[in-house]
Order: sequence, then C-alpha cells, then structure tokens
Amino acid sequence: MNLVAKGFTAILSIITVGAALSLTTPPAFAGDAGNSKNVTEDEIVRALAPTPKKPLTRGLSIAPQADPTPNAAETKLIQSVRGRSTRSLSSTEREEIASVAKDKPNIDLEITFDYNSANISAKSLASVQALGRALTSPDLKGSTFVVAGHTDAAGSEAYNQDLSERRADSIKRYLVDKYGISATDLVTVGYGKSKLKDPSQPVAEVNRRVQVVNMENKTTASK
Repeated sequence: MNLVAKGFTAILSIITVGAALSLTTPPAFAGDAGNSKNVTEDEIVRALAPTPKKPLTRGLSIAPQADPTPNAAETKLIQSVRGRSTRSLSSTEREEIASVAKDKPNIDLEITFDYNSANISAKSLASVQALGRALTSPDLKGSTFVVAGHTDAAGSEAYNQDLSERRADSIKRYLVDKYGISATDLVTVGYGKSKLKDPSQPVAEVNRRVQVVNMENKTTASK
C-alpha cells in the first residue's frame, strides 16, 4: 500500500507542476510566429474616417468646438498639389503638407520595403491590399489622401529623399493599378530620413514605412 500511495503522490505532483507551468507560459497569438504587423481594412477605415461634426449646443460653459472641415488655406494647399508629381514638390510644400496632416485622420502603416529599394516587401503586401480596399470603401471614397514615404537614416539626405519619393510612388502606382483609385486623389510626398519613427534606432526597419493621411473630403469642401 505504501508503494501505491507513493506512486499516486508522484503522479499528483507531476500533474500539479504541469498545471503551474501552463499558467505561467504566455499564450500564443496569431501572427506571433512571423511577427506580422499587417493591419486590416476595418482598422484603416476607422483610423482615416473623418471626425463627425458635433451638433452645436447652447450653454454658457460650452467651449468652442473644433470644426473638422478643411479651412480655405488647407483646401488651397491640397488643390495646388493634387495631380502633381512627387518630385515636383518643394521642401516648403512638403513641410506645409506635414503641418496640415498632423491634425488630420491618419494611420502610420508599417509597409516596409526591401533594403535600398522601392519594392514593397512580401510581408507587407497584405497591408497594401487592405489599404486599397479601405480607400475604395464608401466611408473613405471621395477624399484626398497623402501617401508619405519614409526611409531609415542610412545613407545621404539626397539619396534617402529620392528613395522615399520612389517608395511613395510605388504605393500610389499599386493602388491606382490594382484598385482603380484616381491618381489625383493620392498626393505622394517623400520625407527621406527627416521624420524617423524610431530616432533611437535610426537604421531600423520600422523607419522604412508609409504614412497615409485623409486630408480633405471633396464633397464637404465643395459645399
């Protein structure tokens, strides 16, 4: 009986240790194996959807409410760069676009590229396709979008500026060819290595990315 009791105790101990280990092991999530950071169409739509304009209310304590409708200066800027080639934008125009874009619905997509190349990486193709579906959805169709290309800090400023422009053009060409989006609805701009996403790791892959910004709803702006 003692041997039986000892055997039972040993088995119980193994089960207990196994249960404890199962509680301390991190759960596995989809995408962990490939460290995928692809986004979905819905995520992009939610990020880029214009902020609904709140109805005006009366009351002494109500602060002025922000108006999401583009002002005249913003509209003039966007209209002046619509249909322009990426390389034709001056440094002043690029900074003006960045200034306006910071307050607009945007999403920073980790659409990465092959090293020293404007070729979309295979692992990021799903994100580009999700972007194409999102920009043609009823919630976003009819807006003007900025597609901004960025590089890491390796190389000269001139080289990276050219590379970022080619990367923005690469995304635009894919969206126009595969999803029929009007080329004039996509304003492409390159920022080279001037706006690193992770300055603490200047040559990291995360810096080789594309940011998309919803700049203007043409229907609203025309009213």
